[in-house]
Amino acid sequence: MKKALVSVTGVDRPGIIAKVSTALYEMNVNVLEISQTILDGYFTMLMIVDMTACTAAFEEVVKKLNAVGEELGELVQIQRADIFDAMHRI
Repeated sequence: MKKALVSVTGVDRPGIIAKVSTALYEMNVNVLEISQTILDGYFTMLMIVDMTACTAAFEEVVKKLNAVGEELGELVQIQRADIFDAMHRI
């Protein structure tokens, strides 16, 4: 399984989860886990996704999520889990 972490931060507004989830769905990326909260009007979300059946190259997923972020006025980032894990090994 190829996992990645998707993070979203910004001002809370309707439709953030829907837009990000739809973009992932359109590229056949499966959401495994999701955690979101609103802190003093600021939206934060972390998703762990499975990219095994993804129909787009990773760079295209990055571009698509960046475009969604720009449309929403949010910061949307994705990082491959294997790189994240390697960076945080002691």
